[in-house]
Amino acid sequence: MSLKTSLTAASLALGIAIAAAQGTPVAAQSLFSPVVIVNEQVITGYELEQRKRMLQVMRAPGDLNKVAREQLIDDRLRLQAARDAGIQPSPEEILDGMEEFASRASLTREQFTQALAQAGVDEETFRDFVRAGVSWRMLVQQRFAGRASVSDEEVDRALEGQNGTSNVRVLLSEIIMPMPPGQEEVVRERAERIAQLDDTGAFSAQARRFSATASRGAGGQLPWRSLSELPGPLQPIVLGLAPGQVSDPIPLQGAMALFQLRAIEEGEYQSPPTAAVEYAAYYIPGGRTPENLAKAQGIADRTDRCDDLYGVAKGQPPEVLDRGTLPVNEIPTDIAYELSKLDPGEVSTALTRADGQTLVLLMLCGRTAGIAKDEGPDREQVFGSLRNQRIGQLAEGYLSQLRSDATIVNQ
Repeated sequence: MSLKTSLTAASLALGIAIAAAQGTPVAAQSLFSPVVIVNEQVITGYELEQRKRMLQVMRAPGDLNKVAREQLIDDRLRLQAARDAGIQPSPEEILDGMEEFASRASLTREQFTQALAQAGVDEETFRDFVRAGVSWRMLVQQRFAGRASVSDEEVDRALEGQNGTSNVRVLLSEIIMPMPPGQEEVVRERAERIAQLDDTGAFSAQARRFSATASRGAGGQLPWRSLSELPGPLQPIVLGLAPGQVSDPIPLQGAMALFQLRAIEEGEYQSPPTAAVEYAAYYIPGGRTPENLAKAQGIADRTDRCDDLYGVAKGQPPEVLDRGTLPVNEIPTDIAYELSKLDPGEVSTALTRADGQTLVLLMLCGRTAGIAKDEGPDREQVFGSLRNQRIGQLAEGYLSQLRSDATIVNQ
């Protein structure tokens, strides 16, 4: 699916209330007028309003007008690419997809559809959302499944990491470059050039110039870290690098990331497993402006724990602050990576949402340690997980390419 959001019955109920209270219909005369044209495919004001309402129900963060618009554009590109490849999900496959999505809120398809209807969301809107997701998933499997190879060594190391026994440590440098609207192609081309570097000094110079992370002042250089501390999707990428080598550009939400491996070693350090991470995200509209970064720094200076952010968000719409606890494998990769660098109470301002229009102030609340099981995780499951992560990275890059090649006209 194109929306990465955590659904529960409680949050769904709250989202319905928010949508009912805040949703404002588009003027009748403009409901079916084009608002965006994507490769000669029209997106109407009605579709935009419907997607926005659905996002309100799902309690999606950020500027929902922008999020809805970007999602609809991506859905048009996904559907067009699938059609060009001869892929068209059957009605049964779409119904199965609707059922699977509804189950994330512990509801049946019928119950979920009724809940959406209470907030003014048509069933066809939900069906179109799922159709785009199912079509894309089928296309991605067809196009990339054969290219997502995983070695036995990568599986071995992943198994060690999941058991909390990995003693592999890595010395990395990072560059995370924001992709403001209209500059996507410039950032992608720059990332491709940086990916060809094999000199640590040259990479550090690029980090000082372009990176948005706190490490930019140090040339992007990070201290030694256990491999198991990195988010799961990044571990096989790092393991595939030789010292001095730079990863291929990794698309994140509103940014492009690159990593250079400076050194790798097997030491005595053994990291305890982490079962879940609690974190909070405070959303500041306007993106990475100097004013917003100064505002975020001011918030960071006067807050020491996640509870303090409730005072910061007081009197504002509830969607400006998200707080929750998720298993480590369910946290979005860019958020998981930033959290892996933080201690409880520390913040990061490296990330954005809503196509760069919303700055994320991310704070780590705490980590919950897991208990190692006598029987290790299933090898086939680990292989499948690594393979799916690789396919997902290829898919994100392909969608970025489709966007770059598309003719998108805002009306």
